[in-house]
Amino acid sequence: MGVFFSGRELIEIAIGIEKNGATFYNSLAGSTKNPEAKGTYKYLADQEKEHAAVFQKMLSLVSEYKPPETYTEDYKRYLKALVDSLVFTDDKVTLEMAKKVKSDAEAIQVGVGAEKDSILFYTEVRELVRPAERKVVKKIIDEEKSHLRLLTGIKKGL
Repeated sequence: MGVFFSGRELIEIAIGIEKNGATFYNSLAGSTKNPEAKGTYKYLADQEKEHAAVFQKMLSLVSEYKPPETYTEDYKRYLKALVDSLVFTDDKVTLEMAKKVKSDAEAIQVGVGAEKDSILFYTEVRELVRPAERKVVKKIIDEEKSHLRLLTGIKKGL
């Protein structure tokens, strides 16, 4: 039997990624001296919080998947390994990344990279969820694409 993710688990991952993205942008807003950049970062942090709220509402649309008890620990380790490869999955790492950014353009580029990584992750994982829950994954991908469009537009304006 293969390992399946549930739409619920992917949404929970997405919520974590969005919350850590908000942490990243809030940290940048607190460290920049550029008033325009500060406003942009605050806006992006608010967008991440809004998307987390959207994903939170999506939780009610899906059921919880319980792996067979004999595979529970292996399943959790597998899921964690996939998630750990994403950029905004750990709040401590996210804060460190924000501290290391040397310019506003670099900060936006990190955000662009994170959104691309998220889109790739969800696109690859889409085949690992049950067919009935794939529409949930598509909604997550669509949300991440909207973040990417927003960031690339801001990047062009810098």
